Amino acid sequence: MDFQRFPLSPGDRVLDMGCGAGRHAFEVYRRGANVVAFDMDREELAEVSRMFGAMDLAGEVPAGASAKTVQGNALGLPFPDDSFDKIIAAEVLEHIPDDMSAMTELLRVLKPGGRLAVTVPSWLPERICWALSEDYHTAPGGHVRIYTRAELEAKLKATGFLVDGHHHAHGLHAPYWWIKCAVGVNNDGNPLAKAYHQVLVWDIMKRPLATRVAERVLNPVIGKSVVVYFTKPGSPGPLGDVPSGDGGKEKTDAAV
Repeated sequence: MDFQRFPLSPGDRVLDMGCGAGRHAFEVYRRGANVVAFDMDREELAEVSRMFGAMDLAGEVPAGASAKTVQGNALGLPFPDDSFDKIIAAEVLEHIPDDMSAMTELLRVLKPGGRLAVTVPSWLPERICWALSEDYHTAPGGHVRIYTRAELEAKLKATGFLVDGHHHAHGLHAPYWWIKCAVGVNNDGNPLAKAYHQVLVWDIMKRPLATRVAERVLNPVIGKSVVVYFTKPGSPGPLGDVPSGDGGKEKTDAAV
């Protein structure tokens, strides 16, 4: 997520819909927002909740920020209308057969003028994964579709959102998944897959210049994810202004 494109203010109420292991929720919490980590998986939510507590004890969280977990289904979000200032839906819509119902729920619980950030697998890297491995996308809970960016934007526009730009991310991750699909998605002992995974861990932990430059070059071409930003029409401000979109214009690629 590019937080220059998706700025947070202290006290913002943020929904991380389909939070998984909680990576985005943790960053939102560190930035002083009031975050709700939402997912279907109770076990993952329990780990996320423990991490929230550990972050608080370690002094990583600004005063006034809050975090909680909520279990439920994306097709019926258990929140009132206009509940959140910002929503993140990262790598989740491709898992939901009735994706437009989930999009309608996102629109409902977002405040007028609020921002939505959606990430899904990019078409080309994902298409290669599907071609290399049937197991990659047929496992229970796996991906049920491959989005083009145009399809994703069209569906969310039909739901009622305004498109507000996009970029690609995780260019270094696409080759790793191609390797995994070629050798077996569950074959964690494969030497090539293990070696590449170590490179990714090194990049995440150290962020060396070499990998940052490589990712910036690779992102527009083979970025594993496309990140699209949206706005709900209307504004709670006195002038009723709606942030102007850029028509989906490509911006500088940034890490998610």
